[in-house]
Amino acid sequence: MILVTGATGNTGMEVVKQLRARGAKVRALVRNPDKAPTIAGGGVETAEGDLDKPETLAPALKGIEKVFLLSAADERQVEMQGNLVHAAKAVGVKHIVKMSSLGAALNSPVSLGRWHAQTEAQIEKSGIPFTHLRPHFFMQNMLMFAGSIAGERAFHAPMKEGKISLVDTRDIAAVAAAVLTTPGHEGKAYEVTGPEALSFSDLASKIGAATNRNVKYVNVSSDAAREAMRAMGMHQWMADALVSMYVIFAAGQASGVSEIVPRVTGRPGRTFDEFAKEHAHIFKGA
Repeated sequence: MILVTGATGNTGMEVVKQLRARGAKVRALVRNPDKAPTIAGGGVETAEGDLDKPETLAPALKGIEKVFLLSAADERQVEMQGNLVHAAKAVGVKHIVKMSSLGAALNSPVSLGRWHAQTEAQIEKSGIPFTHLRPHFFMQNMLMFAGSIAGERAFHAPMKEGKISLVDTRDIAAVAAAVLTTPGHEGKAYEVTGPEALSFSDLASKIGAATNRNVKYVNVSSDAAREAMRAMGMHQWMADALVSMYVIFAAGQASGVSEIVPRVTGRPGRTFDEFAKEHAHIFKGA
């Protein structure tokens, strides 16, 4: 039996879906029982629990052999994910697959990278067999720009012409499902990227081709991007983290392409051309 945390989010639900497609027995951890129907059914159990409430985790982990550890970005995520690691150790979980991030390191200039690295270290120290998945920028993140692309036929970011190898979250989930259901992945850290490195100008061209519109990318300053994020209601710490990440991207320091998706799943990763065509209706404002 595999426990999936973060199971009501986009990536978590896809992990559940792909685990079930492989015939795995799955239990989804949910904080809000009202959301359980979105993932229940098809042989998926649900367990009410909260990473911020350690007393709820032992019951949810009863009979669990493996855990997919994912939670929303939070200033306290090291503490909350640590609660799960501690509880998993106590009940004898045999494998934790941790959803981390590309560039996770204790000295990362990005707060999220440091936090993920701290949890990775805690898992390793626990002695529980582990696999760390370190995915790149999600293709789905580009949907955040859909409003301005539909309305202005443009989107803005402080990326300059830096290239990144975006990855579809469905491919990340496919890697996770394979790692959780096949042997030989313990003790490894996988950088999960898409099949090609692209600049935001490249993405604009591809979205334009998919929508039959002229779409352009407009470079802005880090300060302007931060102010726009704050105006959208984003927390200061999150805006700072994203801007720090963009600085790294803009400098061309995250353009590497890995072979993890095809090597682990046995099929090529989705291209951004495929993603843009599939989501063209959203970029058009539908």
